[in-house]
Amino acid sequence: MELLNLVDPELRDIALRMQAMTASYTPLSLEKLSQRRATIAGLAPPWLDGISVEERQIPGFDDPAPVTLFIVNAKPNTSGPAILHLHGGGFNAGSSRAGMSQIQELAAALDCLVVSVEYRLAPETIFPGALADNYAALRWMHENAREIGADPTRIALLGESAGGGHAAMLSIAARDRGQYNICFQALIYPMLDDRTGTSRAVPAHIGAFGWNAETNRFGWECFLGQTPGTDSVPIAAVPARAKNLAGLPPSFIGTGTLDLFVAEDIAFAHRLIEAAVPTELVVVPGAIHGFDTLAKTAGISQRFTAAKLAALRRAFAA
Repeated sequence: MELLNLVDPELRDIALRMQAMTASYTPLSLEKLSQRRATIAGLAPPWLDGISVEERQIPGFDDPAPVTLFIVNAKPNTSGPAILHLHGGGFNAGSSRAGMSQIQELAAALDCLVVSVEYRLAPETIFPGALADNYAALRWMHENAREIGADPTRIALLGESAGGGHAAMLSIAARDRGQYNICFQALIYPMLDDRTGTSRAVPAHIGAFGWNAETNRFGWECFLGQTPGTDSVPIAAVPARAKNLAGLPPSFIGTGTLDLFVAEDIAFAHRLIEAAVPTELVVVPGAIHGFDTLAKTAGISQRFTAAKLAALRRAFAA
């Protein structure tokens, strides 16, 4: 079977480019990781004019190291919907700074506040360091809601790829601790299960264009500080391993049929539904990992983005 024929026609050129780029740093190593980080930073589009961005340092959670936040489209002394955003990058790369134009577009489209976290990356910081950073951001948003223009009852989580995994981790931790409310979680092709591509094989056409089983293994190994896919992996670090999903916020999960994470994303949505969590699942035929960002003007991407934004609008209006 010609794998490219499985890709939506609008995405075929970018799929081939992503396949070649991934091949250039696979198998990943610490040396190649440094190159990958530099590549991601170098591809960052310029920030948009007219949508405010403030960089701020906040106290860490049970850690002396401060956490960097970017506060986008703040409306002080108001009480509007807000998003806590967690960027992607396989747990070991990416940044809020590099994805800022997309965050600004999100804030403008929803006319809301977005706070994005520069959580510490692996392998320099392993679990639970990044979770602590993200929890510190959630705490800070609740405790400073009036200052930044956030309604504490309408704070949603949004994350892409590893950021989706971080969002799911944070939702579970917030539920278990019972301190800070989350009204909704939007998980965009989230990275949820360390067993994908390690102890659990995937078909050849899944993850063939872009993020693949080998890069996934390396990402989880960096994050966990140990071999992924084993019985010794801490459950709190892997959303798909959580034994109970009841009580999590209403959810939107979006993925593509050719994304490495498609099976784990569908399985997580199924478990949320079984746990009586209101859940919308969107699976896009012929879509690869990150398609909506890589080809954002394509019709397939615009339809997916519209579904994501509609879900967030409904959550904020509830």
